[in-house]
Amino acid sequence: MSDLVVVGLSHHTAPLELRERLAAPKGELPELLRALTGMVFEEAVMVSTCNRVELYGVAADAGRATHAAREHLRSRSGGSEVDGVVYVHRGADAVRHAFRVAASLDSMVVGEPQILGQFKEAFETANETGTVGTLLGRCFTRAFAVAKRVRSETGIAEGTVSVSSIATSLAKKIFGELEGRRVLLLGAGEMGEAAGKSLAGSGSRLIVVNRSPEKAVTLARELGGSAIGYEQLAAELVTVDVVICSTSSPSFVLTQDLMKGVVKARRHRPLFVIDIAVPRDVDPRVGNLENVFLYDVDDLQKVAQENLDARRKSAEAAERIVEIEVGEFEVWRRSLELTPTIVAMRQRFEETLRAELERTLPRLGGLDDKQRQTLERMTTAMANKLLHGPLTTLKGAAGEPEGAALIAAARALFELDEPEEKVEQAETARPASVPAPKPG
Repeated sequence: MSDLVVVGLSHHTAPLELRERLAAPKGELPELLRALTGMVFEEAVMVSTCNRVELYGVAADAGRATHAAREHLRSRSGGSEVDGVVYVHRGADAVRHAFRVAASLDSMVVGEPQILGQFKEAFETANETGTVGTLLGRCFTRAFAVAKRVRSETGIAEGTVSVSSIATSLAKKIFGELEGRRVLLLGAGEMGEAAGKSLAGSGSRLIVVNRSPEKAVTLARELGGSAIGYEQLAAELVTVDVVICSTSSPSFVLTQDLMKGVVKARRHRPLFVIDIAVPRDVDPRVGNLENVFLYDVDDLQKVAQENLDARRKSAEAAERIVEIEVGEFEVWRRSLELTPTIVAMRQRFEETLRAELERTLPRLGGLDDKQRQTLERMTTAMANKLLHGPLTTLKGAAGEPEGAALIAAARALFELDEPEEKVEQAETARPASVPAPKPG
């Protein structure tokens, strides 16, 4: 039987330096997913964010698939050892992990809303690439529903903060108040927009810089700030008090050489730089420059822990919802195994009885059609009666934890071939039958 597996690492297990090396740009995901499904996985979705890199897959040989996923991560890490930081979840544990991630229970900031959007985007990319089938399709769409249920039935989202808003909170703590302070947003993407909205109403003067001038102007207009061209970045760094970086650049934007010149021109005035990008926008050596105070996403984890403490009761209620949903998912998954087993058992009994009937008929002399049909109906009735007890037991146990073991025992006892449902699912449940989730 094919099984669900999750192989990955996150802020819980791996340092920022390793996470940024393993981060997969969106443009590379289709090729990466096709390569993984071409090796050992039947289905695959890759989730790559600032805090986690995870492969969700379906494979007949979970051990071989896990090894392949580890090797993939090792190859992307530039030779770094990943065995000590990579975690593996299988079966119900994999489903539970997916539900917890989507519901923001595994996030650095418990209750933050960004991860659900990232989760949906990862699913849509895999769906469009053709690497989503029945199991991952059901797992992810249920994960979206679980996240929605958690947010509506618990207080986990009340007063919630994201990494972006924590960065803003940190800036406020540094200065006491941001009234009149000049804050530079480097990057006008989702994270930059979230940080900007967190700053709205603080009285600070916002300056937005982005490689796409149109996006910078649009965001600045929305936030009541101003936009400048990328060529003006160095000059603007000399005048601002806080820089919040969140670009998608694969290399450092604020290099050590650039910032040396900035520091010299600032004449000892302190500059606070908060880098929430992964890969990082700021060369970590910049933090060693005089009067530059640099924070990255791992530095924000201490602030995040305070938010977790405040939301612990809501998180406990959310965990209970997850457990209920995992149980329901497992009932559904066992039903996938039960149906082909019932079909195979019926087929085995009917074929055996039919073969015996065909061997016996010649010995009975000339039978007319009505007599032959009577005997055939009798063999069918015998098959149904013999199967009634075993099938009733299997159906009754399908929703119980021992259901999978009973199904496996039945297949072994009656020498049934491996079920064909995976082939059927691959033909009927490719992306066209697993619609991309609607926003929200």
